[in-house]
Amino acid sequence: MNIIKDKEFQGERPLFFQHDLRLENIKILNGESAIKEGHNIVAVDSYFNGKYPFWHINDFEIENCTFDTGARAAIWYSNNLKMSNCKIIAPKMFRRMKGIALFKVEFTDAQETLWDCENIAIKDVKAVNGDYIFMNSSNIAVENFNLQGNYSFQNCENITIKDSVLDSKDAFWEAHNVVVENSVLNGEYLGWHSKNLKLINCKISGTQPLCYAENLTLVNCTFDKDCDLAFEYSTVNATIKGPVTSIKNPTSGIIKVQSVGTIIHDENTKAPDNCVIEEGYNG
Repeated sequence: MNIIKDKEFQGERPLFFQHDLRLENIKILNGESAIKEGHNIVAVDSYFNGKYPFWHINDFEIENCTFDTGARAAIWYSNNLKMSNCKIIAPKMFRRMKGIALFKVEFTDAQETLWDCENIAIKDVKAVNGDYIFMNSSNIAVENFNLQGNYSFQNCENITIKDSVLDSKDAFWEAHNVVVENSVLNGEYLGWHSKNLKLINCKISGTQPLCYAENLTLVNCTFDKDCDLAFEYSTVNATIKGPVTSIKNPTSGIIKVQSVGTIIHDENTKAPDNCVIEEGYNG
């Protein structure tokens, strides 16, 4: 493997079409597409502040690196990336990729990140300003993820999430085949229009959660006081520890809950209109 170390690069395509290359303590400054069209690339202890540094790259590793604000849209149209101990300041990271493994990565401006990607595994990751993160992506495994950003996981499918905190309005809209365990979900309009969403031992907050959901499952979850008007037009099988402020017009299924402040069953129900709500559940 060729090694380049302690160098600075700028301009357009300074390391174009490189293969079997290790980059150590390099700096990518003003310019575009520094490492475009390559494979078997390793970058360690390096700094990136030019546009689009890794496009059309296959089989690469990035460790202990920083992507500054100028490195927006840094890694697109690439496959089989392992990234660890990195700080990403630039937005729009990762687009149209297959095979992404992130470990101990911090995003400080994660808007429009991880769009249209497949086969993603993340662990010990923090993301701030992560609006629309993961949009249209699939086959996602998440562990110990701390997110601040709205509209997360929209139109995604095949997701598992464990031991995470998502501060995210409109999370999981139109998402399919999702399992979330031992996590905190803060934000209104959670899981609307989802299909096969399963929440296990989760703490939920935010108004109007889990409406228009198909085949929704909750196992021993808790709801904060602001979780009003829950389950409207959803098919649901739920066990809920503690009280729920209000439940409105669920379509079918069974909801076992400690208590409900208000059960709304009005003229606007939808068939089959046979959901059973059982109070007195103690977990």
